[in-house]
Amino acid sequence: MNDKRMIILDTETTGINKIGIPHVNHRIIEIGAVEIIERRFTGNNFHVYIKPDRLIESEALKVHGITNNFLKDKPIFKDIVNKFLKYIQNSTLIIHNASFDLGFINQELNLLNQKIKTIDTFCNVLDTLKIARKLFPGKKNTLDALCTRYKINKSSRNLHSAILDAYLLGKVYLLMTNGQESLFFNTIVNSKKISSKPKKFIRSQNIPLKILYAKKQEIDSHIKYLQYMKRHNLCLWK
Repeated sequence: MNDKRMIILDTETTGINKIGIPHVNHRIIEIGAVEIIERRFTGNNFHVYIKPDRLIESEALKVHGITNNFLKDKPIFKDIVNKFLKYIQNSTLIIHNASFDLGFINQELNLLNQKIKTIDTFCNVLDTLKIARKLFPGKKNTLDALCTRYKINKSSRNLHSAILDAYLLGKVYLLMTNGQESLFFNTIVNSKKISSKPKKFIRSQNIPLKILYAKKQEIDSHIKYLQYMKRHNLCLWK
């Protein structure tokens, strides 16, 4: 598993079941995924619309604006599954409210009857909603609310879009975890156990450590960022 490769993922669907499990009786109609390697957007994105085996509910249409007519000539999930699975392999999936999207994706895999394992058995999954609830307990933590809180421009988001939402979530994630990734390790699903034995750090007694001093520009930037965090009540150490 390449922990430095992260895929920010979002889906749009035909609707949400009002009772019971959300994905029952509904299907995925759009998958959007954005690649981040070592905290940088690479531009290697995955985006596809999918023709479902049912009509889109009117309430869902109001959310994403994707029509049944638009999806008539789009591929079915079976046509794109191999390309999708190849794209997300060797990555950590970053998803907002992960159980929702995973429920839909795993249902699609199950409907193929190809004995493909569920996503969380071969990818780590990190839920940004859980991270947000730790950072901002008691506050609204939707993607819209987080974009507003972190001053991320979402003016182009008139309707939900899987690929646009994945990009916005990527920006939110980078700001939420700026130097804080290790604090949220327990939000990863199905991660490998960490060895409890500490590794010894051995250093030669005769080799002096090199001291790197911060430049004035770096110090000024750091002070400005601390002031920004104080103004917006983002100081996690308080």
